[in-house]
Amino acid sequence: MMKNILKIVLFFAFVGNIVAQQTPASKQTTAFSIEGATAHLGNGQVIENSLIMFADGKITFVGSAMMKIARMGTIINATGKHIYPGFIALDATLGLVEIDAVKASDDESEIGIMNPHVRSLIAYNAESKLVESMRPNGILMAQIVPKGGTISGTSSIVQMDAWNWEDATIKTDDAIHLNWPGSFTSGRWWLGEDPALKPNPEYPKNIDKINSFLTDAKHYNSVKSDIKHLPFTATKGLFDGSQKLYIHVNGQKEITDAINISKELGIKNLVIVRGEGAEKVTDLLISNNIPVILSRPHRNPNSEDDAYDDTYTIAKNLIEKGVLVGIGMEGQMDRMNTRNLPFYAGTFAAFGVEKEKAVQMITGDAAKILGIDAFAGTLEVGKDATLFISDEDALDMRTNQISDAYIQGRKISLETHQTKLWKRYSNKFKAE
Repeated sequence: MMKNILKIVLFFAFVGNIVAQQTPASKQTTAFSIEGATAHLGNGQVIENSLIMFADGKITFVGSAMMKIARMGTIINATGKHIYPGFIALDATLGLVEIDAVKASDDESEIGIMNPHVRSLIAYNAESKLVESMRPNGILMAQIVPKGGTISGTSSIVQMDAWNWEDATIKTDDAIHLNWPGSFTSGRWWLGEDPALKPNPEYPKNIDKINSFLTDAKHYNSVKSDIKHLPFTATKGLFDGSQKLYIHVNGQKEITDAINISKELGIKNLVIVRGEGAEKVTDLLISNNIPVILSRPHRNPNSEDDAYDDTYTIAKNLIEKGVLVGIGMEGQMDRMNTRNLPFYAGTFAAFGVEKEKAVQMITGDAAKILGIDAFAGTLEVGKDATLFISDEDALDMRTNQISDAYIQGRKISLETHQTKLWKRYSNKFKAE
């Protein structure tokens, strides 16, 4: 009997070692001083031979290592290396799906069409292997976004080293996400329909449905009522300015319609997501202070009329015209590809975006879009000590080699399932 019990205990211990997440780091108790590295502050500034100090989870000093100032706590010599703020993944579904083919691990969308009351945060799995695998590439924060329907639900912002979704939370219910319909449609070629683009006859009807729902929601929130309507109640932040509306939309006409209708409804805090065609309406975006979260650049243009490199140069074109731009993860295999976020920024840099501006797109500017720039996104005194040290350029796949990473001052583990396999098989071939 005891032998059987022992076997069972050992089995579950073994399984636990296989599937368990890395243990989250404890609260920072020792101060750190990192000196000698090139510091990319996330606001366009660079400090050669820098000194960065932090204690109790907050940055206490940012400046030159040549300054005669007492170092705090543990001193880290990072000469020849680079320091960056933690990268921020926008419009991500990390922690909502583990394995696409396993229904029980897929919680990224809800039944229904208008679901502003659905909260992605409570479905977020902090123990996800996918979340863990982001950290070795410098991605330390993410906006977790639900999918599906016309109004998908509410996103929240998390940090990537936590026991559970409560501990992971940086900002709760930051925005509601709306999928805007397209004014063009194409036939289903697999059913023998004409695949060519043509005007969508349902477009006006679909717009009316959105307008009607949000109008009713506005009226509901403007009066006191004993009747509780969860979807309408969830939209209150859109009308009092405490919550942003992220509109997932492509096309010049669609972007224009989405902005104008939102303005008419009194929704002022808008963000455009995907944003193909945004470069044609930059005046409208700038006059209304609307940022754009672009899709990943590594894809083909949507239209035959677009330039072959349109998806690579759109960031440069928008930034040059004064639009605040971030990088979103929406697209095929989005969770797996989220770890490539710094390399997407590097691609935009290769196609005209100034290098430090490319860093800003996934640090300081991303934090501005999310509304967390008061405490995150840049290496500045008083902000969260969420940062990492890279051997060389973190936007280059060849040189993104991270030695140390910190979230709110806590030194986190960079060990993942992938790094364990790499060590295992590299040692195997060394032995041979």
